[in-house]
Amino acid sequence: MKTISVVTPCYNEELNVRDCHDAVRRVFDERLQGYRREHIFCDNASDDRTVDILREIAAVDPCVKIIVNARNFGPLRNTFNGVMAAGGDAVLLFMPADMQDPPDLIPDLVKLWDEGYEIVYGIRAVREEGRLMRGIRNAYYRLLTRFSDVNVPPGVGDFQLVDRRVVEAMRSVRDSYPFMRMMTFECGGRAIGVPYTWRERKKGFSKNRAGALIDQGINGLVSFTTAPVRFGLFAGFLISALSIGYAIVNFVLGLLLYRQLAEPGIITLIVAMFFFGGVQLFFMGMIGEYVLAIHGQVRAKPVVFERERVNFDEPQAPQGQ
Repeated sequence: MKTISVVTPCYNEELNVRDCHDAVRRVFDERLQGYRREHIFCDNASDDRTVDILREIAAVDPCVKIIVNARNFGPLRNTFNGVMAAGGDAVLLFMPADMQDPPDLIPDLVKLWDEGYEIVYGIRAVREEGRLMRGIRNAYYRLLTRFSDVNVPPGVGDFQLVDRRVVEAMRSVRDSYPFMRMMTFECGGRAIGVPYTWRERKKGFSKNRAGALIDQGINGLVSFTTAPVRFGLFAGFLISALSIGYAIVNFVLGLLLYRQLAEPGIITLIVAMFFFGGVQLFFMGMIGEYVLAIHGQVRAKPVVFERERVNFDEPQAPQGQ
């Protein structure tokens, strides 16, 4: 009997973890009876009752396994560590506790995997969220796919069912800040997409705040695209051209309106000082992002440090090192 692993990262999700477990178990009991279930909950050091509820669930359901982190390592590292701990023949990389990605879609993903596809990815064709956030996300993913040498369809998230071969290939990637939704495509394999509706959260509120979203977005751009560097190159050419044009205009105005606006060169100096000062700070920050990425790789720390595991056969070292 083949095993399907489902990875659910959680942080302060006491309102949702029991519902998520029940929904996944029901899907397997009703529609995936020929498969063994492994549901791994990865807790990112929650400070509510999430871990207590998970212990209650694991005590009566041996298919449920728990990883409790020593502290909050962020959603990307937490989820990747859970994937590396999964032992299934196929692994659902991300099943959110709030079920915005629907568990009812899992049988469809499994069916396509059985047909020989190694990467079966969900496509968020419809998003139940505000127009502004939807527009920002779409623009970001267009940028991400446009400048990456990895071919990733728009609307793809971490809601992907991947074959064991792909998981083992991901294990060989030494990345201290893994960006899984593109890492699977980088590993390669037969892939197919399944469109679905990304649901609005029913209980609680998202713990993935604006700062974390920006951090994850920058990580994706730095790790998988040349966009920041190419942007710097094109911006440098554009700024140089604009500066030459401005210098010509300023020279003409200086001849026509000599000493009527200001002393010759004063306007140019003021504008140039603030403009190029801002440009330099911007590109220093961009270079700093690459330096931080290199620094994280050189230090070669484990993806997370775990406090304990529940329902695993034997203690294991943290994965994804």
